[in-house]
Amino acid sequence: MASPVGTLIDARAGQAARREQILDAACACFVRNGFHRTTMQDLAREAGMTAGNFYHYFRSKEALVLGLVERERESGALLVTRLQQEGDRRSALFGVLGQYFGSLTREAAVLRLEIWSEGTRNPAIAALTAETEAEARAWFEETFADLATASDCDPSALYALLAPQLKGIVLSRAILPDFDTGMAVAQLQALIEAGLTGRASLPAGEPRSCPAMESRS
Repeated sequence: MASPVGTLIDARAGQAARREQILDAACACFVRNGFHRTTMQDLAREAGMTAGNFYHYFRSKEALVLGLVERERESGALLVTRLQQEGDRRSALFGVLGQYFGSLTREAAVLRLEIWSEGTRNPAIAALTAETEAEARAWFEETFADLATASDCDPSALYALLAPQLKGIVLSRAILPDFDTGMAVAQLQALIEAGLTGRASLPAGEPRSCPAMESRS
């Protein structure tokens, strides 16, 4: 006979799996039909659920998008943690670029564009997206500061140069069938190396030295 605790754990595991299934269904629907052309009935049908059961997990399409953003945020954090545990900070940095951007599928890129677009109209989605991007920015800048070998390194300026190109990879992957993400990531790596060694022309800003360099001097 199953214990009450075991039954509760099984129920929670089942709910978590069902939630993932629904988020996967939302991905498929939003990529195929777009956010606004997708109905809750479409989503329930894609997930193989009744509408009533579907609403038990997500009350609206907005809640689904927030769930997708949060899932991507958690996935990115897990990737960073794993790569940093497996190697040094440099390999983690280039591993993130290669695995997140170099292996980006067209479907994932289209979904990201849908979320960005909806964020221009929905404050809750915009706020969560901005929070996620702020976390990414903080990690990149901290990593740049740690890896820099140029005494006049400016991690903030280097990220300002990098960020639009990261978004450009997503956009290009979504709309250009033959876009080479591997080549784009290789170019980003070269840019970062140039920035870390003081060979890149960075945006004008307040001069700032790297904490890592100060600790070495």
